[in-house]
Amino acid sequence: MSQRHVPVMLQRCLDLLAPALAEPGAVVVDCTLGLGGHSEALLATFPSCRLVALDRDKEALRLSGERLARFGDRATLVHAVYDELPEVLDRLRIPRVQGVLFDLGVSSMQLDEADRGFAYAQDAPLDMRMDQTTGMSAAEVLNTYPAGDLVRILRQYGEEKQAKRIVSAIVREREKEPFSNSARLVELIRDALPQAAKRTGGNPAKRTFQALRIEVNGELSVLERAIPAAVSALAVGGRIAVLSYHSLEDRLVKQVFAAGAATTAPPGLPVVPERYQPRLKLLTRGAELPTEEEVAENRRAAPARLRGAQRIREEVAE
Repeated sequence: MSQRHVPVMLQRCLDLLAPALAEPGAVVVDCTLGLGGHSEALLATFPSCRLVALDRDKEALRLSGERLARFGDRATLVHAVYDELPEVLDRLRIPRVQGVLFDLGVSSMQLDEADRGFAYAQDAPLDMRMDQTTGMSAAEVLNTYPAGDLVRILRQYGEEKQAKRIVSAIVREREKEPFSNSARLVELIRDALPQAAKRTGGNPAKRTFQALRIEVNGELSVLERAIPAAVSALAVGGRIAVLSYHSLEDRLVKQVFAAGAATTAPPGLPVVPERYQPRLKLLTRGAELPTEEEVAENRRAAPARLRGAQRIREEVAE
């Protein structure tokens, strides 16, 4: 399994979190366990830390459980979506943590398992659910959503300029026969797009598939709740690192970090009271990118953007 999964920007993530995880008894949360590459490295690099790892995908939890079994009770794996972090920590009676890592997007396992329907390069059932035990599949979204909602999703989540053209074709075709497999959707998108749109940006289905995946899994609404919750869970001195894979995710992370690193004082105060002081210190200048060497070794690292921040003070009651 370690051959199948090359963790993105692994060393940089470890370096960002290291100062907070050196103390005995430090707790680090991997909010997106996946196949466990980052988690395994955290446990191996920081032998006195405890790991809490979350994933909504039961198959990922099973495979990672085997991978991390050698660490015994230092690793606690939990079936949960990452916006459920406060409830998970409450159940485990962990009031504060020293490190949090997010590796957003689709895991290598989900992309590589054809029957999950995430990859547009191979024919598969249009599922796209990260947790296959709950929620609507991508096929159900395509077959039941009103045209206006589909256009909104493709524009908002896929940044697809040809959304209206694609959705018109989808609505026309689903009346003949409901969608069930990815190859038919990919072919429809190719046929619907003008030649100029097909010449740039890689596979023309990429943006539509991204939009459907985000809608099916509620990724952005979950992330909007999860990043502030993770910041709140950090002890003073604790650090958070977030790997994003498209501009919508990165923008959300940037906004939360920037707000935490800014003073909230009204303008013109001669002295800024403690309660208005920043809660976070930014650890990265903008978003850091993978090196050319890493992209050459792991093409899935290419779109990655890494941001880090450190908690520098507690909330102060008004």
